[in-house]
Amino acid sequence: MSPRLGTGTRPLTRTVPEDTAMARTAPAPAAPTSKRRPALTAADPEIAALVTAEERLQAETLRLIPSENYVSQAVLDASGTVLQNKYSEGYPGRRYYEGQQVIDQVETLAVDRAKALFGVEHANVQPYSGSPANLAVYLAFAEPGDTVMGMALPMGGHLTHGWGVSATGRWFRGVQYGVRHDTGRLDLDEVRDLAREERPKVIFCGGTAVPRTIDFAAFGEIAREVGAVLVADIAHIAGLVAGGAHPSPVPHADVVSTTTHKTLRGPRGAMLMARAEHARALDKAVFPGLQGGPHNQTTAAVAVALREASQPSFRTYAHEVVANARALADELLARGFDLVSGGTDNHLILMDLTPKGVPGKAAAKALDRAGLVVNYNAVPYDPRKPFDPSGIRIGTPSLTSRGLTTAHMPTVADWLDRGVAAARTGDEAALAALRAEVAELMAAHPAPGLPLG
Repeated sequence: MSPRLGTGTRPLTRTVPEDTAMARTAPAPAAPTSKRRPALTAADPEIAALVTAEERLQAETLRLIPSENYVSQAVLDASGTVLQNKYSEGYPGRRYYEGQQVIDQVETLAVDRAKALFGVEHANVQPYSGSPANLAVYLAFAEPGDTVMGMALPMGGHLTHGWGVSATGRWFRGVQYGVRHDTGRLDLDEVRDLAREERPKVIFCGGTAVPRTIDFAAFGEIAREVGAVLVADIAHIAGLVAGGAHPSPVPHADVVSTTTHKTLRGPRGAMLMARAEHARALDKAVFPGLQGGPHNQTTAAVAVALREASQPSFRTYAHEVVANARALADELLARGFDLVSGGTDNHLILMDLTPKGVPGKAAAKALDRAGLVVNYNAVPYDPRKPFDPSGIRIGTPSLTSRGLTTAHMPTVADWLDRGVAAARTGDEAALAALRAEVAELMAAHPAPGLPLG
């Protein structure tokens, strides 16, 4: 049985018909209960009702987006405290505002826990999110116009790894590596050849749709050979790294960048971790280079999540995430789905729906109406446009947090198969039937941090 994060929720299966397919996926805002959030209910009943509606939506649907998860009630509690009231420009012991006696302790706890959990010499917990964290890396180690290298966005990389539509691709000369056409996997010999030819100042490894283990050691060798700073972006797999279910980049990378949500099950925030020699450059890049005061309530919630991730139960969770993803991939392959790279080593599955005769966007929207929440996503060498691609991306962090195990993966695969088939034929009745089945299973596996009632 998977470790649980907190109390559960009573699902609500009532939905209200709407005029559009997108609107049909959301329950109508309901009157919030005054027992929870009484101040919000009194001050702004519309927002209170929408929060309750979102709780219901998260409770009764199966969330398969690999970048989403549930946080514990403790993380939610820390996120909504009087720490919100403080401005704290600077770092512990070196602030530009007085009254930081408590805040300094909060941030120091978060930093110390990050260093202990990931085995790093330095950690900065102030970045507001993953993209600002990556921007700080550029500010610390590169000058405008320098060559930077990362995985191409259509191949599974991230916008901030030097892709053209991002500031990182406009301010720097971005060169991208991809994956092999035949295997959907990285060819590290090609990555090495590109690095030797382009001599980038910074190399990013990691991405947003990478279903295979990242060979940090090989990237480290390449970066050292060409004199580049290696940045491991582990935003998606940080929880797996912390739980020992994915190799750590720490021995090989100069900098490790990560968000604090996704598989790490923390609040929406980010961290930069590095060797001690890079501490000053990174800290100056975050503040005052890019940001003002940190969001102290988020820092506290990050500290809570890091403490939770240090427990033995989290290690179990991380390995169960991977086991569920592999089991789900096997079940999907058995049903004729085309999975990029042929499967997964981590929490993420990327599938090309071309053989199923339905585009990714149409499938994702139909699955949403069935209570199966995924995102449409480009696949490598996708002939379709990015906003209407061939694939969908799914993952197992959220369902594992709800206590689903490998025994449930045949059911999940069957739902996805039936949902994609219904998307192809336009069978709304089949999607409605699926939604009822999903809600029934979700009722038996309450989501952490969603105390409906």
